[in-house]
Amino acid sequence: MYKNDGVTRRYSESFKLKILAELSTGKYSKRQLSRIYGIQSSTINEWVRKYDRKDLMNTRIMVETKDEISRLKALQKEVEQLKELLIKKDLDKLVLDSYLEVAAENLGYKSVEELKKNLNIKP
Repeated sequence: MYKNDGVTRRYSESFKLKILAELSTGKYSKRQLSRIYGIQSSTINEWVRKYDRKDLMNTRIMVETKDEISRLKALQKEVEQLKELLIKKDLDKLVLDSYLEVAAENLGYKSVEELKKNLNIKP
């Protein structure tokens, strides 16, 4: 079987149901059935959706212990704290920049950089 061989394949309802039945037994995977019958795995997935066989859908199951859940919550809390610290730091920098602008203007400097240079303030 070649890709783009120009042949349109149509499968009967009974054939589709047969494939889904074999898939539901668990004896074969979608990949194995696609190799056996020369069908694309995506075609089998379409049939699974068409016949609403949610039991045959690929599902992701996450098993977490209480330790993992508590660790995850602790990490989420830490991330929130770090976000708050970052916001505070950004606000402090804005306030400092504003103070320096006002000070440079009041002291007669041409720019904030000139004031920083004279006061030995590193950027």
